[in-house]
Amino acid sequence: MIPYGKQDIDQDDITEVVNVLKSDFLTQGPKILEFEDSISRYVGSRFTVAVNSATSALHLGCLALGVEKKDLVWTSSNSFVASSNAALYCGAEIDFVDIDSRNNNMCTEALEKKLVTAKKKGMIPKVVIPVHLGGLSCDMKKIFDLSKDFGFKIIEDASHCIGGDFDDEKIGSCKYSDLCVFSFHPVKIITTGEGGAITTNSQTLAKKITALRSHGITRNKEEFKKCFVPDWYYQQHFLGFNYRITDLQAALGISQLKRIDSFIKKRRKIAKYFTENLNADFKTITTEEIKISSNHLFIIKNNRRDELREYLLKHEIFTTLHYFPIHLQPFYASMGFKLGDFPNTEKYGDEALSIPIHTNLNEHDVNYIVEVVNKF
Repeated sequence: MIPYGKQDIDQDDITEVVNVLKSDFLTQGPKILEFEDSISRYVGSRFTVAVNSATSALHLGCLALGVEKKDLVWTSSNSFVASSNAALYCGAEIDFVDIDSRNNNMCTEALEKKLVTAKKKGMIPKVVIPVHLGGLSCDMKKIFDLSKDFGFKIIEDASHCIGGDFDDEKIGSCKYSDLCVFSFHPVKIITTGEGGAITTNSQTLAKKITALRSHGITRNKEEFKKCFVPDWYYQQHFLGFNYRITDLQAALGISQLKRIDSFIKKRRKIAKYFTENLNADFKTITTEEIKISSNHLFIIKNNRRDELREYLLKHEIFTTLHYFPIHLQPFYASMGFKLGDFPNTEKYGDEALSIPIHTNLNEHDVNYIVEVVNKF
């Protein structure tokens, strides 16, 4: 069976993890800072905070931006549920923006129209979370311009995107956002096992997220209040969480990051071959978009999607859907969302299928996938 995604682990990765196992630190040691610095240098952000998952990063991002009860947060329903769950963790209300059928990302025209209506009602969201589906960035310049006009903050959900580009900069530089979130799950571009990170250019946000990551605790004696503990101890200043990543995971991430450019190069080569050789009816991404996407996913569309999935499964090609619309999940339907609310997202959810794309695919695998899909 050819999986739709798979981690790429080599001997250098294994050696780095083993070295940590032999060291003095397994959890909160120097490798975490090294990993964070490596990410910042790669994407061009001032700060990075590594955490135990992208879900945790989204939650901490919302908290750092002050999201609380009765606030509004908007995101895309064409995403994993974590994108919207993070707002609910803070007690906020969630709503969605429909996608642009041309690229499957948040539609900036729909966003602007929704903002105009919301302004008249005095219901502008505190935060908008654009989701970069499959590795292709949303139009962040347009969303950033709208944020200045309407007064909302931006968290990029770039869980699929480390290594991708937008406007001649790496996704994660936060040129057009307050915060940007990455995932390092095994099927993503690079992996730490489970893990995530959040980048920002704001020292204030970075400090807040770092403290929230570890129970709301600070060990910086310059930040101590009323000095009722020794200066070598710690103080808890607010309610935080245990969202910490380990040195073991960070060591793997550091090693993986050294190979990210080769990973991206191979993914773009595979995506280009798919685009040039799949029948036109299946295509969802252009050759030009492939050049800037991280190509975490390769998504095709077909109005007989379920039949296509079964056909590919019989030919030992595993596929999956990214994603079933969040607003139609039973939990969200119980809030009042219903079929017909976001037509483009719903049509996408009926037709989309992610076919295998990862660095372990060989030439035979890629040719075989194209042959079988086209035969269907």
